[in-house]
Amino acid sequence: MTGLDNIAVNIESFTGNVQPLLHEIRHALQRVAEGEAGTVIDLRSLPLAPGEEEQIESELGQGEIYAELYAEGTTTIRESSYPGVWFVTHSNAAQEIVSKFIEVTLCPDLLKSQQDDIEIGLERLDGHLSDSVETDADQYSANER
Repeated sequence: MTGLDNIAVNIESFTGNVQPLLHEIRHALQRVAEGEAGTVIDLRSLPLAPGEEEQIESELGQGEIYAELYAEGTTTIRESSYPGVWFVTHSNAAQEIVSKFIEVTLCPDLLKSQQDDIEIGLERLDGHLSDSVETDADQYSANER
């Protein structure tokens, strides 16, 4: 064993993909600003070195909006410091991250109400209002007596 065996070596490797990705996000944001469709970037499918994902998040910063959804795990949606650029992270029931995306869009699809859900909500509201009208009529009749 030589004296070199006791020297700590820290090897940092970078893919060089952070800046190109930030430029891709910039162009996607330009398209959204012009009224075109949004873009979804799957961070887990990109060749990123350790620390680069965190560097991307640091470069994009933190915005004003944060939301959590719970469905067989947690999904977090947070706005970056650039409106229209969102981080969407899906975790399983064990809170392990299973996917991570950057969405460049006006509003992430997960936050939008689905047509079927709207129709179900409308039916529920109609039922609630019908019950309220009947209750109001019953109370009015009782007061008349």
